Amino acid sequence: MNQDINVLALVKGAERYVFLYDDSSRAETLRVLGRYASNPDLSFTWYDAAVLSQKIRQESQKAPTPSRRFDLPLPSDADADEWM
Repeated sequence: MNQDINVLALVKGAERYVFLYDDSSRAETLRVLGRYASNPDLSFTWYDAAVLSQKIRQESQKAPTPSRRFDLPLPSDADADEWM
């Protein structure tokens, strides 16, 4: 499990919106963006939420896939014909 903390920030004039989240709280962070956008007391817009949520999704796709503990050939590897 990845314990890294992701940082997402938006600067709007004098206001600063900073979101800290880990991989397991990504969905909750997306919900918070929606709640902020629907709050009329904030300058945070639906456009801001859309842009930041896209960044969150892009970052999740960049996350490295866990490596295998052992690098053994799999039956689906190119040399599978030799095994049969």
